[in-house]
Amino acid sequence: MTIDPKDIDAHHRGTLTELLGVRFVEASRERVVAEVDIRDQLRTVGGPLHGGTLMALADIVGATATFLNLPPGTTTTTVESKTNFFEAGRDGVVRAESTPLHRGRRTMVWQTRVTDASGRLLAMTVQTQMVLEA
Repeated sequence: MTIDPKDIDAHHRGTLTELLGVRFVEASRERVVAEVDIRDQLRTVGGPLHGGTLMALADIVGATATFLNLPPGTTTTTVESKTNFFEAGRDGVVRAESTPLHRGRRTMVWQTRVTDASGRLLAMTVQTQMVLEA
């Protein structure tokens, strides 16, 4: 089942997702993809994209992927997240792609690869989302 990314953008309106400029470009229960344009407000003093931006992007995309897989009457929260940084993002667009490692009744685990426009791996995040009764 494919979900219209514009519906996801609308769901995130007025949140950190919108503030960062995250736009969803693909969404299904198996994979969620979003992009962010690198701009000065998201950089460190030295110039590269801030690691916190990469981590927030990965968390947003992984949590959204979990949300798309939740059973009725439940919600989710991140309970663990680990990010490895490999390269600095400097210009253009970064893309985050989340795919499931585990989708259980109580927890879901997602792997998010964050790459630049050339496909170079900037960061890899693995996060655990808890499934909560609403």
